[in-house]
Amino acid sequence: MHDENATPAPDESAEGHTSSDGHSRRTVLRTAGLAGAGLGLGAFTGGTAQADTPQAAAAEAPTRQGETMVGVPFERRSTVRVGIVGLGNRGGSMIDLFLAIPGVKVVALCDPVKDKTAKAAKKVTDAGQPAPATYTKGDHDFENLCKRGDIDFVYVATPWDWHFDMAKSAMLNGKHVGVECPIALQLDQLWELVDLSERTRRHCMQLENCCYGKNEMRVLRMAHAGKFGDLLHGAGAYNHDLRGLMFDPDYYEGPWRRLWHTRLRGDLYPNHGFGPVSNYMDINRGDRVTHISSFGTPALGLAEYRKANMPAGDPSWKETYIESDRTISLVQTAKGRVIRLEHDVSTPHPYSRINSLGGTKGVFEDYPERIYIEPDHTNDEWGDFAKYADFDHWLWKEHSNPPGGHGGMDYIMIFRLMQTMQLGLVPDFDVYDAATWTSPVPLSHLSIKAKGAPQAIPDFTRGLWKKARPGVDSEKPQA
Repeated sequence: MHDENATPAPDESAEGHTSSDGHSRRTVLRTAGLAGAGLGLGAFTGGTAQADTPQAAAAEAPTRQGETMVGVPFERRSTVRVGIVGLGNRGGSMIDLFLAIPGVKVVALCDPVKDKTAKAAKKVTDAGQPAPATYTKGDHDFENLCKRGDIDFVYVATPWDWHFDMAKSAMLNGKHVGVECPIALQLDQLWELVDLSERTRRHCMQLENCCYGKNEMRVLRMAHAGKFGDLLHGAGAYNHDLRGLMFDPDYYEGPWRRLWHTRLRGDLYPNHGFGPVSNYMDINRGDRVTHISSFGTPALGLAEYRKANMPAGDPSWKETYIESDRTISLVQTAKGRVIRLEHDVSTPHPYSRINSLGGTKGVFEDYPERIYIEPDHTNDEWGDFAKYADFDHWLWKEHSNPPGGHGGMDYIMIFRLMQTMQLGLVPDFDVYDAATWTSPVPLSHLSIKAKGAPQAIPDFTRGLWKKARPGVDSEKPQA
């Protein structure tokens, strides 16, 4: 269905920013700081958790500093004014989608690489909008963009190292913010974003485009209609061979993404699989994830690729990879359901997000899409998922051929987000979802270090998960 199988999918975040020596100054600075910290377990859990105390990562929730953001609508506005931070692979393409939506103005752009900023600014003027303000003066010029008084929403598409700082700056300056995956990389950072969203009354969202995939939204509506019966299990993944891209000096500048394989052993990118399955199971909306157990293979793939493809003297030969070639995690929910997550970007594998859901009446599996539910199917033979098109979400019925990449789900996501802001609606997902979907990054690392011992996943809603509420399976607005 989607186009990821045919071409590399630049959905991970924008590329980094290159200095004169071909390396990202942002990444180099960040890497130096993390290496200096020793990369102990506590550095990625916000505490002093050790491998022999697997539950230490989920200490009691910090005291709430403001009111909950559950069910809080945006302020209604006819025009949404957007500032974009990061104009590489992801941001440089997503700007086209913001510009394609009526009532959206791109008023400011930020990227230290001036050529990228100039190219994006031209897209704005070519679309008939006024020339945007540009911020290109170093790593922290995004702070000046966030201080502007004419921005309603900040979109962040930069290397992962900066997501937390940029989301924080946006909220502290009174802006709603949407961030590419993952929204942060440490457990204490996730809690800080939750607290800051509640304190500032600004929404902080993980812009998980796969939640808006056509198949994902059809399965979501079928699940809510009871077609799978009582839900029992689901699975999601990011299995995508990125070896060539990670060693391409022009794709992941710095090379920021490959360097994360020298830092952590766990699931670096759980959101694409975890987000949709969480929606199917109404996580944070009637159920919640309680703990995760993770296992990882040896880290061999990148070293083998380097040996076969990189010349002697290449900077990559100084790197030692520890990231498991494949991580497999099992997540338990309060209702006893099980979610399997996988991550593998270092070995040969056709693209797959797995995207599976099973219940007492049957099962759906993606890649390739197939379904078996009673009483529609018999004799243990897969059925045709296309026959369930009547369950397509209204967004896909209204936008049957959306523009943009990844089969159109990028556009559907941005259209819906801008619609909720224009109409003053509650967003489809919030900071609690962002923190939950990203929590496997630090917790899977801890679990692997602890030989698979379960790690408690915090309740970022502080008890409000028990109440059913709407999410991505939305009703079409009447306004």
